[in-house]
Amino acid sequence: MACTTILVGKKATADGSTIVARNEDFGHAFNPKRFIVVTPDKQPRHYQSVTSKIKIDLPDDPLRYTAVPETAPMQKKMGIWGEAGINAANITMSATETSTTNSRILGIDPLVKKGIGEEDLVTIVLPYIHSAREGVQLLGSYLEKYGTYESNGVAFSDKDEVWYMETIGGHHWAAKRVPDDCYVAAPNWFSITDFEFQSDDTMASTDLEDMIKQHNLNIDHSQHYNFRHIFGSHQDSDYRYNVPREWYIQKLFNPSDVEAPDNPNLPFARQPEQQLTIEDIKYALSSRYQRTPYDPYDKRGSEADRHAFRPIGLQRNSEVHLLQIRNNVPESVAGICWLAFGPNAFNAIVPFYTNVEDTPALYRDTKEHFNINNMYWVTHLLATIIDDHPNRYQASLEDMKQKTVAAGRHVLLMTDPAADQLKGDQLHQKLQEANETTAQQAYKLAMKCLGELVETGSLQIRLNF
Repeated sequence: MACTTILVGKKATADGSTIVARNEDFGHAFNPKRFIVVTPDKQPRHYQSVTSKIKIDLPDDPLRYTAVPETAPMQKKMGIWGEAGINAANITMSATETSTTNSRILGIDPLVKKGIGEEDLVTIVLPYIHSAREGVQLLGSYLEKYGTYESNGVAFSDKDEVWYMETIGGHHWAAKRVPDDCYVAAPNWFSITDFEFQSDDTMASTDLEDMIKQHNLNIDHSQHYNFRHIFGSHQDSDYRYNVPREWYIQKLFNPSDVEAPDNPNLPFARQPEQQLTIEDIKYALSSRYQRTPYDPYDKRGSEADRHAFRPIGLQRNSEVHLLQIRNNVPESVAGICWLAFGPNAFNAIVPFYTNVEDTPALYRDTKEHFNINNMYWVTHLLATIIDDHPNRYQASLEDMKQKTVAAGRHVLLMTDPAADQLKGDQLHQKLQEANETTAQQAYKLAMKCLGELVETGSLQIRLNF
């Protein structure tokens, strides 16, 4: 169980964009990732999962889309795991936020061993949708037909709407639209709370309400439905692993509210006290409870405090993506995948246009084992050095992060108007050149930071005479 999701409606962001963001975490430190474009000719028509062996015939009219899959050798062992992307219609999808459930629902609707799961979802859904609602509906139809072998949360967005969808048991599901002026912070447990079946802002499997009534699942003893109470878990591990992450993100975005870090009834969606930026969301997804006793790097708490809760940014981060659909630019340049590889406390996020036919080699051609020419492995190298003395290297790390994001923002600022009059291949080429500039700048700044770490650290080597 890993990952942390943040979703933001268009009236809650500083520039009016919609944002779907998530850390992809893994079971151990290394899970090399790459950033690619899947063109229609490369999209499978007859899909087979490696995990469950399920076979699905896919439509013959896929859209081009970006993805953040495994490396080629890992795909043979594990499958594609496309994770996140934006398609040619500027629709985003992030899959998945591994979730929790309880024995009541699993007894009624058991998980399906040979169903669909995280490995499959982006590949079988994202190329075929033209709105966020359509994404929920298509995935819902697959869940009802094939079932799933795991509990997951999935996010979709377009220029107007952001939706969060959660699987329920083997074949059921529910989804709720994020209010335009709100954000959602979702850790690895069931997140949707208040739910109204007769609403334009919700969707669910057709028999979900009947199932709740038939099996007496509404433990609140009222006509009001709190899905976290009905379908979620409340195990001891949730109060160490899940609840504190939601608490800390809400603490960052709503600092005037005081909540306990083990409060299981935090709201699903909240209005932030200030409109949110890309930098705010990246900071939250890289955080470790800074300025609290629970920060593993801080001495203000006891040893027990510093290891009380699972951090959001940790060594098992494989990548972080912020999928942004902008409303203040032409559609041709509206889709931006902000991306960083490796442990998020030690990396810098960069913006890539998604209306392209190819991606920069620094992010596309990740090797399975260490290679200094891959951004994924450069981040792990930085993390390995900085973790030993975080205060010593803090200035260099913060300088790299700020300059990298600033450089990426400047590329967008220069490219948006230049691309406005371009179409077809000329447009794609212009955006690919911008992406390459962004990638090269990010790599140069990461290597500069690495050099500073070596120079500073060398002065502290104890083996001297």
